[in-house]
Amino acid sequence: MADCKEYLALLKSDDKEIVREGAFKAGEAQCVEAVGILAELLQTNHLGIQEAADSSLRRIGGKETVQAVLPLLRSDEAPVRNLSMDILREVGSQDMPSLIELIHDEDADIRIFVSDILGSTDNMLAVEPLCEALLKDPEVNVRYQAAVSLGELRKEEAAPCLNKAINDEEWVQYSVIEALTKIGHSSSVDAMVKALDTASDLVASMIIDSLGEMGNVKAVTMLLKRMDDAHTALRNKIVKAVVKILGGKSLALLNDDERERFREYLLVALTDEDEEIQDAAIQGLAYVGGEMASEGILKIASSLDQDQDQERLATTVGYLAEIGLTKALEAGLLDEDQDVARVTVQTLSLITPEQCEREHDVCKLLMKAFWQVSLPVQRQIVSVAATNGDIGAKDFFIRILDEHTDGTVLKGAVYMLGEKLKLTEIVGRIFPLLQHQYDDVKEAALEACIAIDGPEVRTRFEEMFESSEPVDRLMSVYALGKMGALDNIEVLKRGLEDVVPDIRKVAVEALASACDTGDEWKPLVMAKLTDESKDVRLTVIETLGRCFSEDMIPFIAEALEDEDDWVKIRAIDALGEHGSESVVDKLTPMLENSNRFVVMKVIEALGNIGGSVAFSALLEITNSDEYEMVSAAENAIANIHDS
Repeated sequence: MADCKEYLALLKSDDKEIVREGAFKAGEAQCVEAVGILAELLQTNHLGIQEAADSSLRRIGGKETVQAVLPLLRSDEAPVRNLSMDILREVGSQDMPSLIELIHDEDADIRIFVSDILGSTDNMLAVEPLCEALLKDPEVNVRYQAAVSLGELRKEEAAPCLNKAINDEEWVQYSVIEALTKIGHSSSVDAMVKALDTASDLVASMIIDSLGEMGNVKAVTMLLKRMDDAHTALRNKIVKAVVKILGGKSLALLNDDERERFREYLLVALTDEDEEIQDAAIQGLAYVGGEMASEGILKIASSLDQDQDQERLATTVGYLAEIGLTKALEAGLLDEDQDVARVTVQTLSLITPEQCEREHDVCKLLMKAFWQVSLPVQRQIVSVAATNGDIGAKDFFIRILDEHTDGTVLKGAVYMLGEKLKLTEIVGRIFPLLQHQYDDVKEAALEACIAIDGPEVRTRFEEMFESSEPVDRLMSVYALGKMGALDNIEVLKRGLEDVVPDIRKVAVEALASACDTGDEWKPLVMAKLTDESKDVRLTVIETLGRCFSEDMIPFIAEALEDEDDWVKIRAIDALGEHGSESVVDKLTPMLENSNRFVVMKVIEALGNIGGSVAFSALLEITNSDEYEMVSAAENAIANIHDS
């Protein structure tokens, strides 16, 4: 209490900064006695004092605050009124009687303000006075605000009075419909549908949208009955609402007459300018559609931008595929408009079964159209057929290998015949593609040959190693390594001695692929630790790290003296991950290395290895003046402690 008296004294000071400080402290101390003065301070022109008074009044709250701030709603200053309303929205529920009393005030503005504030109270006591204001207040703006606030409260108890107010002036109807949508009570469906008889086009449109949002199935029958008499724009809105309520699949449950009539309305809605209506029509037609639906949806999908409308395009194509194979799609595949053809293939790819047998209608259609369409569409078709094709599509893809020249198309055929079907009979057709001008085609052919494997393939790659072209020898070593390093070890040994460093690297990697099957590869790979190429040496160290065994430690340790820092770093990493305390004496001298990154790697490795020698070396580093090294050493020591 003594503190509050002190703060009250501060609030009466002539110094504005002292008043501001007093206002804040009165709030912190919850000084109810200061509420009256704080409310008065809201009317000052000093922003800092206003802010302090505002904050403290919200903090103190209670009936005292509500009753002190309410009179400010009558202020002639708009900023004061707005500030008062903000405070009352937060604390008004702490004195509901005082608020409710003002709902009958003679001043219409006060009734509007209080109606607004009551909407923020989240209190059931606000429903009755707001309903009374909605139904009886002579001022339209009061009724409008009462409806808005009832919507904010979202109390089902407000539904009856809102239902009655649905036929008020149009301005009020807007807020009533929005409030009913938020509350979503089933009793409101009948009231809103009935209001359609006398509503303006705009209000009718809002009601229909609201019914769709509410999602109450009982609205469907009422809406369907009104479709025939509604003008096109409103009927399209009804279509959207019905689809939103039922979803697409449930439309198929309508009786034959209703379904056929609704299909016709869906086709009309498909041409509406509103995208949401279009999308609803597309969804509905996916389940009750047919030829005309397929044609209309294809037209919309073809007009969408592949990049900017990705999500909508994917959804539309999915619904189009639900209709199934139609004449519209058959024609679309051969359409001169590339966008139409592109979307058609996308759609057909979703209709295509997982195993695209040549006898299947969609598969047959795609393969037949292939030689009649443009190159971009051919690429799409090959992708679909290669993904879903089976042995029945063999002849189609062999013809592509024989007659086509496009790299992307050839890759699809190579993947299908080689990696997927693994046909030995087409090795002679695929092998020449290893000399193709495009690297991605070469890579596809290489992977296809590896997948096929077998004596003929291996013999061809052994012969390829005799080529004078480095890329041929590289592919040979890579492929033979993939098909069995130990089975093809003689060629891989020769690869280790090739004049081209990249070939030696690939040979090292190929031999290391056998690390789980024996030790024959080890001496061959470890001998390359002295290779003249740092890249080869680096590959060896990385390989030894991956295929680690205890007998490799001395060899990896030798790499610590390599002339290339990156080889050293990879050796340090390998020893840190797998090494024993026996290598610590080789690592600690490297703490003096001129390359800071090397030093940081050594610190990390010592922390992983642990032991007393490593600990002492790391402890010594903590005396350094270099923050980075000290931090790394501390982390390494912590790692030793945790292990």
